[in-house]
Amino acid sequence: MAQTSAELEERLDHLQHHFVDSDQQFDSSKMGMWVFLVTEILTFGGLFAAYIVYRSWYPELYLEASTELNAFWGTVNTAVLIGSSLTVAMAIRSAQLNQIKGLIINLWITIGLAVTFMVIKYFEYAEKFEKGILPGRYYSYDGLEHEKANIFFSIYYMMTGLHGLHVIIGIGLMLWLVKKAKQKVFHSGYYTPVEITGLFWHLVDVIWIFLFPLLYLID
Repeated sequence: MAQTSAELEERLDHLQHHFVDSDQQFDSSKMGMWVFLVTEILTFGGLFAAYIVYRSWYPELYLEASTELNAFWGTVNTAVLIGSSLTVAMAIRSAQLNQIKGLIINLWITIGLAVTFMVIKYFEYAEKFEKGILPGRYYSYDGLEHEKANIFFSIYYMMTGLHGLHVIIGIGLMLWLVKKAKQKVFHSGYYTPVEITGLFWHLVDVIWIFLFPLLYLID
């Protein structure tokens, strides 16, 4: 009986003193994450509003400038992120079932897909930088005749750059989850960090699903 009590105490070592039980702590953490995600949506919402305004002003510019974006690699990156949403959901399910090995494997696959996304994005950026397609006053590309071409690419870099920053943050969070999973911190009674990181990652994926057609598939 003493051993059972010790095991129970170990299973509750994650519970903070100001919560009644694990369920209340989980619900509070999840609610806090949803509030944070709303602020993220508002942040990106401002950029989407700028996109809509400038597109209404210069529709012909957006049609012309979008041809400089590589729709093939944009499609590949979309598939990569959709796949990562599946693996992060599988990681959460593994944690719920006490399958720690499955949790770690799915987290590593998600990290690998996220890194793949960033590598592709790096080569996309590098190609544009080499041509002189830079934001704002640094724009020097002669391939587009429109005098406001730098506006489109400024918005492009702001939107995809902020999204890329979130991908990097997500990679860091999942590396931390892998470390904690190897320490056997997570189990069926406590997987809150895995769940809320998964929510964050799903938002990152959803934002890209909007960015891809708005930037790459305008025509």
